[in-house]
Amino acid sequence: MTSRERVLAALNHCKTDRVPRLLYGELIGYTPAIEKLLKEKCTPKTAREYFDMDMTGIAPNATKLDINRLSEWLPVEAQQAVEKVSTFSKTYGVSGAIPVDEWGVWWRQGSFYHFAHIESPLKMINDMSRIKEFPWPDLDSQYRYEGLSEKVHSIQQAGVAVAAFAGSIFEQAWYIRGMEQLLEDMLLNPEIANFIFERTAYYQKEVGVNMAKTGVDMIMLGDDVAMQNGLIMKAETWREFLKPRLQKTIRAIKEVRPEVKIFYHSDGNVEQLIPELIEVGVDVLNPVQPECMNPSEIKQKYGDKLAFLGTVSVQQTMPYGSVNDVKMEVEQRIKTVGRNGGLVLAPAHVLGPEVQWENIVAFFEACG
Repeated sequence: MTSRERVLAALNHCKTDRVPRLLYGELIGYTPAIEKLLKEKCTPKTAREYFDMDMTGIAPNATKLDINRLSEWLPVEAQQAVEKVSTFSKTYGVSGAIPVDEWGVWWRQGSFYHFAHIESPLKMINDMSRIKEFPWPDLDSQYRYEGLSEKVHSIQQAGVAVAAFAGSIFEQAWYIRGMEQLLEDMLLNPEIANFIFERTAYYQKEVGVNMAKTGVDMIMLGDDVAMQNGLIMKAETWREFLKPRLQKTIRAIKEVRPEVKIFYHSDGNVEQLIPELIEVGVDVLNPVQPECMNPSEIKQKYGDKLAFLGTVSVQQTMPYGSVNDVKMEVEQRIKTVGRNGGLVLAPAHVLGPEVQWENIVAFFEACG
């Protein structure tokens, strides 16, 4: 089987010659330390080629919008320090220039590894007329998607499956509004919350539909709506603000390309929402974080309706386990979650700087 055939078979709950595998960073970007490590160890090949990963990711073309349109919304320090606008895909590294992304979010350098402080442009602005003046990105412009169909086709012709991240509703909303402020809005200022959610959902839908038109195999949607022990908000609140908008996005994508797989990401324990995620059209759940949910139990309950991408611990096993620990966890996931298809095996999220090369090698060796 080619990699693409393998991925599509697994996502359609069919048996494969081996479990499809990849590093999650191949879809959304690597942390700087891991990117450097992979380049050092894998050159002259790419990491995907070196490890024979079965899938890769693409994103819209970079924005051409002028950073100056956002200047009045940025703190003075950001206006003075900004040297570039980052592309649509969020990078996991903040170094050198201080990036402001096309949404006006300032990813201010943190004090630990690649982590950043998020400075939100709409934080503490409660005047609706002012909020409505905010300059949104141009992800609904067709130049953002020029040449991508050809790129997707070329990758698929080489036998590799392609995924595209369409963005988030809740997560992007709190990036621009601030987490505490947005949660307060949902309770006390629903007019503001709904306006911002309408905008983030609109752009998620636009990216998803345009990416589906390129012929990608999987559209990635996501919102971190859970903590380790449960949801960030009441399920009723999620149903009011987020579920209808997620469903609208999925319907629009499926109208364009019915066969494309819909991937939904949320860290933490989202088991309470799984039946409703299935209801709105989610095909693939990520990451099934093993510190929060038991992957084999989730497979038993929902494996006839959902496929899974992830399941290998990035909090414990990958960074702090031995080579043997990594191999044992991978083998257990293949035996349980991978039974009769339905699994693309990957670390549950991007790998942090603590992960050693030997454990990355062990992950792929154990995949077969």
